[in-house]
Formats: sequence, C-alpha cells, structure tokens
Amino acid sequence: MLTERQLLVLQVIVDEFIHTAQPVGSRSISKKDEVTFSSATIRNEMADLEEMGLIEKTHSSSGRVPSEKGYRFYVDHLLSPFRLSKQEVRSIQDAFRDQMLEFERVVQKSAGILSELTNYTSIILGPEVFDTKLKQLQIVPLTSQTAVAILVTNTGHVEHRAFNIPVEIEAVDLEKMVNILNERLSGVPLIKLHENIFREVGDLLKTHTQNYEKAFKYLQAALVDEQPAKLYVGGKTNILIQPEFKDLEKVRSLYSMMEKENEIAHLLRSTHPGLKVRIGHENEVDAMQDCSLITASYVLGDDQVGTIALLGPTRMEYNRVIQLMHVLSGQMTETFKSWYQK
Repeated sequence: MLTERQLLVLQVIVDEFIHTAQPVGSRSISKKDEVTFSSATIRNEMADLEEMGLIEKTHSSSGRVPSEKGYRFYVDHLLSPFRLSKQEVRSIQDAFRDQMLEFERVVQKSAGILSELTNYTSIILGPEVFDTKLKQLQIVPLTSQTAVAILVTNTGHVEHRAFNIPVEIEAVDLEKMVNILNERLSGVPLIKLHENIFREVGDLLKTHTQNYEKAFKYLQAALVDEQPAKLYVGGKTNILIQPEFKDLEKVRSLYSMMEKENEIAHLLRSTHPGLKVRIGHENEVDAMQDCSLITASYVLGDDQVGTIALLGPTRMEYNRVIQLMHVLSGQMTETFKSWYQK
C-alpha cells in the first residue's frame, strides 16, 4: 500500500515524463507547487518506489522513469478527470455531421481525426463480417457485356463488384434477378449469401429468367466473395515522431506488424467490449511490447460491435487519450443508432 507522499511522487514522475520524455529527478519534483516536502524526503520516497518496481533508473541520467508496472498503477489508480477542449469535441462531432456519408467514409474520417488529435496511430475495425447483412442490391449495366453489382449492407457499407454478362442474358432478366434477390436475400448475412442463393432463390430464378444456368453462375461470381477484415488506419507514420522509436529495427518491426491486417483484426476482435488499456508486455505481439494499445468498442445496429484502437508509446497521455476514446466511441454508437432508426 502506497502512502500519500508516495502516490504524489509517483504521479508527478509519470506526468512529468509523459510531457517531457526526460528522466525525472528529485529537483524537478521539489519545484512542483503540490510538493511541500524536502528533496531528501523525495529521494527516500523515490528509492522506495524503485524498490517496489514502479519506477526505474536510466543508464544516462540520475533521474527516474516510470516502469510498465508504474504505468499500470497510474492508469488503474491515479488518473485525474480530464476535460477535453471545445475544439477537440467539435473536431470529433464534425466527422458525423454529414449523414449522407457511407459508413466507411465516416470511420475513415474518425480514424484521421483521432490520430491528428493524439499524434498516435489510430486503427478502427469495422463490425464482424459474420454479422454484416445485405440490405439492398443493385445491378447496373455498364456495357452490353459488363455490369457492376452494388451491395449495400445494414452497416452502411457499400461494395462495388464488376462482372461480365453473357450475351444470352437480357437486360429484363437482370431486372428480374434484382427484384427476386432483394425480396429474398435482404437481411441475410454476407457470409451466408452463397448457401442462400441456392436455397432461397435458385428455383425462382429458374422459373422467371432465361438461360438460368449461365445467369446463376455469373450471379454467384458477383455476390459471393471472401470478406476481408475492414481496417481503417490513421497516422501510421506518427510513431516516427516519438522519441522512443528512433531505433530503426524497432520501427521496422512495428511497421511490419501493421501491414498484417488480418493479424491486427484478430487482435482487436479478441478484445473484450468496453475500454481497455494494454501496456508494454501486456501486449502479446512482440513488436508492440514498447507500446501501449488502448481499445474501445462501439455498437452498430443490432448490437454489432466494432473496435477503435490507439497505438502509441507507453509514455502516453493516458487521461486525455482515454477521454478522447470515450467521446469518439460514444459518438459513433449514437450516430449509427440514429441511422438505423430511420
């Protein structure tokens, strides 16, 4: 159990190191208005905190820096309430003002704004593909032999898939197909389109369209597709401006990890709902063990869950960043909820 003085010294060290990236000595601590005890007492308390593993020495200075254990204690017990500026809140709200934007564009803007406000790397994961359902389908002929299938999902996601049209298929048959598909497949998860085309619409298409077999083949090619992870990244190069990442090998390892989108998606999907902070070696991925990863969940219609993540050094401005994540995830949830209620 830490004493009041030890709590104060630890908080000053963490706050000071977050803002300066320089080891903190007893002289710097003694200059703080809230610190009223002597430098000798400060040094004694620092020695005790070091013995507890909450702070540690650096090789190049007599000052101390927080350890991972110290950051964890700070996040769990010492974070002070933080009020975002009106400009910061407005920046987040502005991303959601245009309700004509697609889901993807809103999320891309959100990722960009979050990275700009923090100077860290933001990653937003779309909802699970298994929960994403077809809302509407359009097939738009481009030429006599090509067309684009436009799939709109219940999350606001829009996909365009080009495909060839056999010369035997008439435009009127395309129109019939679209009507049948919208009637029978609306609300079907994208991942189940393949089996539902066979089960739900095969007989209808056979009855109402000419050249059924060819039409069916090309229809499958347009609609059935492997669904990649939907990741939106902002500020990927921000990590380069952090003093902790001057080591090129460390940066190369981190960038290599960020290129593996499926692995990142798996990592974010395994995060429990709510807001979570993983510090240093609490991250299972080796390349992230000099980083902190803060994640927050947001909810789309029908309780579909996506994840917002912020990746930066362990020397994060936790109280401000956590508040930004709360505001953004809440804004996303409220906005998408209102979209679905329309």
